[in-house]
Amino acid sequence: MKTRRWIATCVVALLGVTAVLAKDIRAVVFKVAQMHCEKCEKKVKDNMRFEKGLKDLSTEVKTKTVTITYDADKTNVKNLQAGFKKFNYEAEFVKETKKDDKKADKK
Repeated sequence: MKTRRWIATCVVALLGVTAVLAKDIRAVVFKVAQMHCEKCEKKVKDNMRFEKGLKDLSTEVKTKTVTITYDADKTNVKNLQAGFKKFNYEAEFVKETKKDDKKADKK
């Protein structure tokens, strides 16, 4: 009987750890009108990389878009938009998607 309780306790503990590892990772796309050349693209990358919760950042000069993957437990779309304002760029929200966290998949 004690063995069953111990196994049940372990299962509950493991499920709790898995829930903690599952992060709310999201990707947001912004349209940045001021980003029209490689120098502007570098400016975005150099300044935005310090934003809290940012996991990945990619840019596309042709379409003037910036895609940011971030941890929603640490920041949000409004905070990321405010990050662009710090260096006098305007970021227009285009779309946001939720991503699967690869760490949660590894058990």
